[in-house]
Amino acid sequence: MYKSIVALAFGALALPVLAQMTPAGVWRTIDDKTGEPSSEVRITDNAGVLSGRIEKLLRKDSKQDAVCDKCTDERKDKPVIGMEIIRGAKKADGKDAWEGGKILDPDNGKEYTLRLTPIEGGKKLEVRGYIAFFFRTQTWIRAQ
Repeated sequence: MYKSIVALAFGALALPVLAQMTPAGVWRTIDDKTGEPSSEVRITDNAGVLSGRIEKLLRKDSKQDAVCDKCTDERKDKPVIGMEIIRGAKKADGKDAWEGGKILDPDNGKEYTLRLTPIEGGKKLEVRGYIAFFFRTQTWIRAQ
């Protein structure tokens, strides 16, 4: 009986740690040029498929009413705040990564194939976007 209670207690303590090894949550993006926080993106998991929306713009020079004037799909001229920039990523078989989705950079309107990998125990998220052999990797920091 005592061993069961101890096992349950340790199991309950481990759940928050396991929950952090997913990209789901709020992430602070970092500007490639300045190294400063750029935005906050909320990634949600809907039946194993991830999507992410911009919740806040954090750069001092950001216009809070900015629109994606360089987007080429249905997001063209839509507000950046609230915009879905991550679509369709799924957990890769046998890996601690989510792949197969797309990520949009609203600054240039380009959409990249996506890979998300939680690192440092889920405190950070390696975000890689690529087109053919060209890629860009950012490290986002968990805000929540």
